[in-house]
Amino acid sequence: MLLQRIPGCSMPSLSTILTSLVWLYQVRAIAVPSSPPSNAAPVDPSLVSISMEFFAFPGYTQLSGTNNCLANLASLRGAQPAVRIGGTTQDRATFDPNLQSPVNYTVASPADAPASLTYGPSFFSLASQLKGDVTVGLNRQLNNQANSLSAGSRAKQSMGNLFAIELGNEPDLYASSSPIASGTGWSQSIDISSEAKWFTAMAPTLGNIFQGAVYLSWNTQTLVSNIGSAALKTIKTISRHSYPQSACGGASTNLPSLMSHSGTVSYVSQYKAEATAAHNTGKKFFLGETNSATCGGGGISPTFGAGLWIIDYVLQSALIGVDRLYFHHGTIGNCAYCWWGENVVFSPYYGAVFVSEFLGTDGAKVAMLDNGSTAVAVYAVYSSNGVPLRLLILNSNYFDGTGTRSSTSVTFSGLLTSSETKQAKRLTAPNATSRVDQGAAVTIGGSGTFGTNCAKTGAEQTESVPVSGNSFTVSVRASEALIVYL
Repeated sequence: MLLQRIPGCSMPSLSTILTSLVWLYQVRAIAVPSSPPSNAAPVDPSLVSISMEFFAFPGYTQLSGTNNCLANLASLRGAQPAVRIGGTTQDRATFDPNLQSPVNYTVASPADAPASLTYGPSFFSLASQLKGDVTVGLNRQLNNQANSLSAGSRAKQSMGNLFAIELGNEPDLYASSSPIASGTGWSQSIDISSEAKWFTAMAPTLGNIFQGAVYLSWNTQTLVSNIGSAALKTIKTISRHSYPQSACGGASTNLPSLMSHSGTVSYVSQYKAEATAAHNTGKKFFLGETNSATCGGGGISPTFGAGLWIIDYVLQSALIGVDRLYFHHGTIGNCAYCWWGENVVFSPYYGAVFVSEFLGTDGAKVAMLDNGSTAVAVYAVYSSNGVPLRLLILNSNYFDGTGTRSSTSVTFSGLLTSSETKQAKRLTAPNATSRVDQGAAVTIGGSGTFGTNCAKTGAEQTESVPVSGNSFTVSVRASEALIVYL
């Protein structure tokens, strides 16, 4: 190649040219282990689950998309997604056993969350109709234990699907002026004592059914280590809340950072010790409320890039010991990170579906096959018999729709068959910022999409991948993902 200097322009260096060429087309080689490697982790059938804001829950039951979106995930995994009903407004809610409606509150705008609300027995009747495990969050901040016990008793009576009960939401955000603080201040040690008292007082009526911690910022290990054996026996699961970014108070969010594979690996690793501590006491460890960014999610959350992040985030979480992730859904019509709403399915839902298809009904263990330091993620899922079933390649390089869309080629070797054709399915969109609600074409398998009621539309197609010499090569563009069926 002959390079000529253009007057007035500086010559690019050779290293810049080579870097650009590598950016345009990278090639990687990975051997597929014939059995689960040492870093493989078990996968809960309800790994991908849902959280619904307490006051908004009855409204979600009225949306046509709710049943269909949950059913789509259930069909792919062979198990219903679990649902947690809770959030900030659970600590603003008072149970009224005489209330005829599920909830009662007043807001200035439909986009607002209520400052206070009451709810009645029919709230639990609606919850009993959900097909998966249901966790219900009750109020602790207002320090009315008798009211929360009455609500818990009604939940236990009405709900055959009741899995766990939370007492309070994110107590690390309670103030010294909160009623539960009783004027004595507030700290993690005081909260641990409070949780212990409430759990042991209510367990004789409700059982050992409590979801402990429910922290956003405090470390759950501290609670596990210090709550005491009597209270620990009443705890069924440990919950930590997790949002990689914040959209609160005008804070800026960053989609390339959210999507980054190496960034996701680093972020999720902070929870490994907490998961291990929970497991060592025989408790499941959940990210009991999570999504892309706090305060509804900001501009990054309704995008295709957020859908790709969900794939990576779910799998990384499983690898470090998270048993379930409950993706939060807030105020209907004012929720950037929601997967569906009124007559709309948002781009992130496609990521939830794609990772569920990768894990499948037969996936028992998942392993990461890359080293976690680059933009390209590679995962394998194995059967209960230790046979590799599928590969997933995710290219987290950010493409915003301008310039040249880079591509990475990955060669897989060590296959049991020397020559045949594998099939692959692609998740793609015009770019990382693509939004279905703004008319962008996010697709699975070329033309697979979801209608406004979350019913599947379009025929999904697979791509043929030829195997030669016990290996094959696939190409995945920036901001795109691919499943290969082995």
